[in-house]
Amino acid sequence: MEFRAFRYILKIAETGTISAAAAKLYVSQPSLSQLLTGVERKLGVPLFDRSSSPLQPTEAGELYLRTARQILALDEEFHQRVDDMRGLASGSLTLGITPFRSAYLLAAFLPSFQRAYPGIQIGLRESTTMQIEESARRGEVDYAISLLPADEKAFLVTPLFDEELLLAIPPAHPIAREYSRVPGDADTEAMPALPLAAFRDDAFIQMQSEQKLHEKLLSLCKASGFAPRIQMETSSMEAAQALAGAGLGCAILPDTLIRGSHPNHPPVYVAIEGHPHRTAVLLAKKRRYQSNAARAFARALQAFCQMTAKTR
Repeated sequence: MEFRAFRYILKIAETGTISAAAAKLYVSQPSLSQLLTGVERKLGVPLFDRSSSPLQPTEAGELYLRTARQILALDEEFHQRVDDMRGLASGSLTLGITPFRSAYLLAAFLPSFQRAYPGIQIGLRESTTMQIEESARRGEVDYAISLLPADEKAFLVTPLFDEELLLAIPPAHPIAREYSRVPGDADTEAMPALPLAAFRDDAFIQMQSEQKLHEKLLSLCKASGFAPRIQMETSSMEAAQALAGAGLGCAILPDTLIRGSHPNHPPVYVAIEGHPHRTAVLLAKKRRYQSNAARAFARALQAFCQMTAKTR
């Protein structure tokens, strides 16, 4: 069994289709199908149930995927340990992160980190918060940037920063017209803190179910005594922000997004009574080997987040 086959078949399991996996891997669909068929022929058993959509692993497929993850993790750990034994200021790590965090956190942090550690290579695995947590649980990434609550039995949890959750409302909303504000201004101290129940009759834009903000909207509305009327769902917080600005509904968004994103037609932002917040954390799987490069990254990122919080 080859490492390339492990990675390719893991990608098929991750995406659920051969065509989607081929696109992610930048290979042709026929060649990926041929590779899968060749592995199955060699093993004498199918790895996926072709009658299901998305593809589901067979019992043998589950064993293959579990073994592939273990072998790839051991190979990565071996190379990390060798790098550390050589004592070089170099190495590599893989970070699980949402596209939102890549844009508004890594873009600010990585330039200074790479100046300090030019020999450390960082690979990104971008997905939803829940999917990158699962990648960390499987040992497929060195770290995942996620949110509390986190499974402390499975992970080492390093707090990074808090972010307040604000309500983005259409500029033409009656409440938005009651006070004078510059749309897009994220000075939370200048915002009125309003009860969420004041928006019970409004439409809401909700994040999709694999994002923690999906459940947060429901729980905040439930605590305020109503169920939100969902106008639409999106996987992008930037899209939710723009849709609120276009008048299509209200959206709960973190202040870190609002400070860094300036759409052409921004919504108006309102603080929510009680000032709900969430905590971003760095997760590492317990008992997974942490290389010198990975530890240097974690220390530098935590220090950067603490410094940034003080300057807000």
